[in-house]
Amino acid sequence: QVQLVESGGGLVQAGGSLRLSCAASGRTFSVYAMGWFRQAPGKEREFVAAISWNGGSTYYVDSVKGRFTISRDNAKNTVYLQMNSLKPEDTAVYYCAAAAALGIPGPNKYDNWGQGTQVTVSS
Repeated sequence: QVQLVESGGGLVQAGGSLRLSCAASGRTFSVYAMGWFRQAPGKEREFVAAISWNGGSTYYVDSVKGRFTISRDNAKNTVYLQMNSLKPEDTAVYYCAAAAALGIPGPNKYDNWGQGTQVTVSS
């Protein structure tokens, strides 16, 4: 098991930027693929971005491609989500999650979750 704590959420105007961080503790962080998910009120959880254990592979949902960047620093046990050109439809609770797997696991493979951080984008 790995414990995850997100930070960096907040209120931002449309077109602005935020950087989310997810700090991990517990088991060796570098063996985990990491993902970011989000859930808006009344909507299903969405798989937003993911990064493989060594950062060699990444995944983005189409709606964030070119605007969001996922990265990781295994020396700091931290994964980041840089969010630029934010839109009101990006408003959601953002969760980071970990999966002990190679490559980019599918969204159902993540079994370690943080508590979430709220991102609100005003128009």
